[in-house]
Amino acid sequence: MIRAVEPLRHRGFRFLVAGQLASNVGDVCYAVALPWYVLSAGGGALTLGVVLAAYGIPRTLLLAVGGKASDRWQPWTVMMVADGVRAIGVAALAVEAALGPARIGIIVPIAALVGAGTGFFLPGSFAIVPTLLPDKDLQAGNALASGGTQLAALTGPALGGVLVACLGPAPAFAIDAATFVVSALSLLGVRSAQRHTTRGRREEPSFVGLRALIRAIPILPFGLAATAAANLGLGGLSEVALPSLVRDTLQTNATFYGGLLAAIAAGALVGTLVAGQVRSPPRPAVFASCAFLLQAATLAVAPYPNSTWALGVAMVIVGLSNGFANVLMITTFQRSIPPALLGRASGVLLLASFGVLPISVALAGFVVDEIGPAPFFPVAAAILAAANLAALCQRRWRALGTADQSDWSASRTRVASPNPAELRN
Repeated sequence: MIRAVEPLRHRGFRFLVAGQLASNVGDVCYAVALPWYVLSAGGGALTLGVVLAAYGIPRTLLLAVGGKASDRWQPWTVMMVADGVRAIGVAALAVEAALGPARIGIIVPIAALVGAGTGFFLPGSFAIVPTLLPDKDLQAGNALASGGTQLAALTGPALGGVLVACLGPAPAFAIDAATFVVSALSLLGVRSAQRHTTRGRREEPSFVGLRALIRAIPILPFGLAATAAANLGLGGLSEVALPSLVRDTLQTNATFYGGLLAAIAAGALVGTLVAGQVRSPPRPAVFASCAFLLQAATLAVAPYPNSTWALGVAMVIVGLSNGFANVLMITTFQRSIPPALLGRASGVLLLASFGVLPISVALAGFVVDEIGPAPFFPVAAAILAAANLAALCQRRWRALGTADQSDWSASRTRVASPNPAELRN
């Protein structure tokens, strides 16, 4: 059997992948329909920015809360509640769109509700996979889960665009709401299979403070720093520098920009599937960091051939290396973090990723305005490379996912049980 699809032998994981694939397609329809609905009703960029901020801020703020809840209760429970909340919110948005033009006083609280549900959902989606699969299938399982997201990103915009163009935003919102219901129902199937797992039951206190979390997972600060630093450069590059390069330097149109985004998604899908097919390397963190360094090197030179074809090829390589490295790192962290703390750790890692995005975009806007879009690429690449080189200089990072790491992780976990004063931090 092809290694990449072996996790589908497990019934609970099949339910999870099917439900999340449906939900991801719905999310892309939502991402197309929402700005179109706001702008077509006469709302300008400022109005759209307010709506997107109303979605993004609660999503970021509730990541840590969702991680705590996932550790306190079962991940599937938290995810199902979040899906229910998002289904209600997007269904209300579909009704609002069917009734007439966008009204910011109604859309903003709905967007905040949907964003809060997403923030609550995400940590559990990382924590649940190891409970459904034996360790030998974990890397391939993460590849399948990530591959569904990449596939939706690759095909969903065209589907959402056709849907909105032909039927309007209301049906697109309704379909997204329906996919949240499908996802919630699939989690009922996950529940029945979740107790069949090779990973131990939760034996440690699950609702711990941040200090106890760091003591239990000594590598976590390195992961947080590397994640935040890398996203500080990459967020502004994708949101500001790349479209500016396409429009102002290469003087092409939005169609080409969309093609570049599709190239990144296609490369990421291939990289993800390759990671699912190969065996876990002996030093996965080192392999992942090297893949990120390849991504950085490609970004550094991407704009300088001043060629649309060269930029397209570069974006495929960027996506491929990123997709491959992400699967390795997700799997490595899942294997290295005590199961009772996985949701909480996922929450703070996601917070480090999403939390720097507004800062990254703001800085990129300033830097691109001063030096132009092309020079920003090596700047962002240098930040990404520096984060990974700094991580590689740490012995614990290089040992992450190896037998050496297992030894010190186990010893630290034994002494890291929180005292009562830390339980409510």
